[in-house]
Amino acid sequence: MNQQTLATNETNTLIAADRVEGTEVYNPAGEHLGEIDNVMIDKVSGKVAYAVMSFGGFLGIGERYHPMPWSLLKYDTGKGGYVVNLDKRTLTGAPNYESDDLPNYADRNWGKKVHDYYGVAPYWY
Repeated sequence: MNQQTLATNETNTLIAADRVEGTEVYNPAGEHLGEIDNVMIDKVSGKVAYAVMSFGGFLGIGERYHPMPWSLLKYDTGKGGYVVNLDKRTLTGAPNYESDDLPNYADRNWGKKVHDYYGVAPYWY
């Protein structure tokens, strides 16, 4: 990667959304939980609302998508990925969906349910 490409995709503190997608997610014990499938950005505030993490399944079959508040993720340069303070059991019970059953992200009640599950304030507060 040349310096000009780096400047448009990543700095020490900024990263392009397309570079976040595919980034691995771990828990503090180093256990691999999944990877970032997508990020959801609030159009008005510009805040990243959710990281949608793919979890489970095999070769894309049975894979579930877990939207989690962006505030839960911390980037770990040593792991080259994000760390969330969750275990697989907690993640399994989290709000999730299959690729053909997208939730209504505009529904604030649904969003509050996601944030309440993880015990953090909604991004819109």
